[in-house]
Parts: sequence; C-alpha cells; structure tokens
Amino acid sequence: MACMLRTAVTELLDIDVPVVGAPMAGVAGGRLAAAISAGGGLGMIGVGSATEPDVIRTESEVARSFGQPFGIGLMAWALERRPTQFEAAAAAAPRLVSVSFGNEAPWVDRLHERGALVAVQVADVAAARAAAGAGVDVLVARGAEAGGHGLDAVATLPLLQGVLDAVDVPVLAAGGVATPRGLAAVLAAGAAGAWVGSAFLACPEAANTAAARGAVCSAAETDTVYSRVFDIAQGIPWPPQFGGRALRNAFTDRWVGREGDLAADDAARQELVTERRRGDGTAYVYAGQAVGLVRRERPAADVVRELSDGAERLLRRWG
Repeated sequence: MACMLRTAVTELLDIDVPVVGAPMAGVAGGRLAAAISAGGGLGMIGVGSATEPDVIRTESEVARSFGQPFGIGLMAWALERRPTQFEAAAAAAPRLVSVSFGNEAPWVDRLHERGALVAVQVADVAAARAAAGAGVDVLVARGAEAGGHGLDAVATLPLLQGVLDAVDVPVLAAGGVATPRGLAAVLAAGAAGAWVGSAFLACPEAANTAAARGAVCSAAETDTVYSRVFDIAQGIPWPPQFGGRALRNAFTDRWVGREGDLAADDAARQELVTERRRGDGTAYVYAGQAVGLVRRERPAADVVRELSDGAERLLRRWG
C-alpha cells in the first residue's frame, strides 16, 4: 500500500487508509464492502429497515469471502422493531457495527460483548457527547450535506469542529468528502478519517443499477434535495425528524413542501411504488452534495486509493 496515513481510526480498525464506506442500504452490499476494504479502507454493509436476517448473513458471507475486514450499519429505530437484525449482524463478526438514528445506548454494550467495535452517526455536539458517554468507539460527525437519511441540522465543517472539541473519541467526518482535497481537509482539521458515501455510488461493485450510476455521474452539486417524500410515498416508517438527501427529480419537484397532501394521495404514492418496481433504479437515488464531484464510473478500490494517495500528497505539500 503506497499510502500510509496513520490515524486513530486506522490503528483501531487495523486498516491502511482512513476511509470508511458509508453503509448505504440498497447500495452497499457485501461486494462493495469487500471492494472498499480491498482498497485499504473499511467497507460497510448497509441494512435497511425491512432487511431480513438472511440477507445480512448472505451479504456478510460475500464480504468475508474476499478475506477482508468489513462492517455493518444498523438503524437504532429499526432494531426496536426487528431485533433479529441485531443478532444476524453480531453473528457475522464484523469489525465495526454502526448503530445510528435513534437510541444507540441499549446496543453498545451488547455489541462490545460480541466482540465488535461500535460507531454512531451524530448530527450535533450534544448527541456526540451522549454517544461518547455510552461508550462508543468511533463517532461519525454527519453533516447536513451528506446523502441518505439523517438530520438536516449542521453542516459538516462546523459540526466536525464542535465534535472534535467536545469528545476524546476518534471522529470520522461524513458529508461532502469525495475527493483527496476533502479527505485532506478533514484530516488537517483533526478528524481520524472520513465516512464516505456518494463517491462510491458510481462504482460497479455497488448494488444499484447502471442507470442510477449514470444519474450520479451527470448530477451537479446543486441537484440534491432533503425531504421525506420517498418515505411517505412508500410508507417506510422512518421517524419524522429524519429526512433524506437525494437527487432531485419530478417527484420531489412536485411533492416537496406538500408532504401532507402526498400522504393523503393514494394514487401519487402508488405511482412511485410502481415506478420503483418496474423502473431502472432511478425512481429515487439518495446522494449527498458531493455527488457533483463524481464524474465517472470506476472500481471502489481505485476510489479509495485516489482519496488516500491524493490526500497524502496534499498534506505533505501543505507541510
């Protein structure tokens, strides 16, 4: 491995590069996780609210078959409804398990007892302090510009500064990191690495479609919107404080700001469900504002190496 950016997270996770792939449900399966880990980072398998335990086991076997460490991302609010997800994830013996978007405290000790390190995504300093107090091993400072679900609260840079000043736990920066400059910037600020999602959306190992990858590559940084419309239309019971950042499309243009009307419009909701089932995978594409920096499809290991090698060169140049 040409690049050896050593940080508290690379030491803790025993990886070469301070890059952790975000556990994007529906996109980050075992194949993408393995590819990110093969590049020297840590790949994560994303678990959705309705993911069955057998799927967790299958994707974990795929990731493990490449001989690399991997992680699994769970959602605290969903675990309360599907505790079997926890058992399947813990039994897969991942190096890292993230438990976010809800009350992580009941799960931290249980994961430690099963031999896993624990990460939690936080959106403000108070949540960071609470998670550190619960004994988590890694904090993920998730800014509002990040893709997928989370709070639309504080941008990555001010959040990262506040969290780093508030806790002694290693911190990963999430939201807006998709190039070597982004990784170098958060490392220079004191982060132990980056939690990267959008940069991997155009990788062939991702579990999305060619059309979705094409939409990612053609999007600009201004082409995302934060909303709850896709969850409302599909009846996915995300807690209402958690919206999601996705690529804008005709559906969001029509319904963002009219969520109450959408919830009462059976025909409109069915339109999205039908398009998702019969379409090309672009009915909705969750992505962050860094999507404008993703211009072509390429292997995940190449993305990791470019991030790390480029960041190392920049940091050396900056002294």
